[in-house]
Amino acid sequence: MKELEKRLLSALLVCLLCVCVIACGARQDPMEKIKDLEFTVIAEDKLPDELLATIEEKKASPFKITFQDQGFLYICVGYGEQETAGYSIAVNALYETGNAVYIDTNLIGPGPEEKGKLTPTYPYVVVKTENVNKSVVFD
Repeated sequence: MKELEKRLLSALLVCLLCVCVIACGARQDPMEKIKDLEFTVIAEDKLPDELLATIEEKKASPFKITFQDQGFLYICVGYGEQETAGYSIAVNALYETGNAVYIDTNLIGPGPEEKGKLTPTYPYVVVKTENVNKSVVFD
């Protein structure tokens, strides 16, 4: 009888160990990318009026805002007043993780032909994507 109890106990321990290994391996890092999000860069004339008004209020200083409308998420990144024209903004990444949406942008300076023209500009980018109901992290 003792031999049977030992075998049952061993089998039970092996099963518990397997369950623990499977459960630990199934956990996903909340910071790990689930998928890239498709997006469209939206021109100023296509923005919802309420969002455009908010951008106009904030554009003189750097800003990072989000706006939700009709099932879409608008993510806006502004770089504040710049002394010259010719700036552009690159969207390096837009992806979803287990707990958030991450966006990475950077400001690209003007070419040499623009550097001498002192005309203040307010570069910003607005991307439109599906609303996944998660907070946005700006990188």
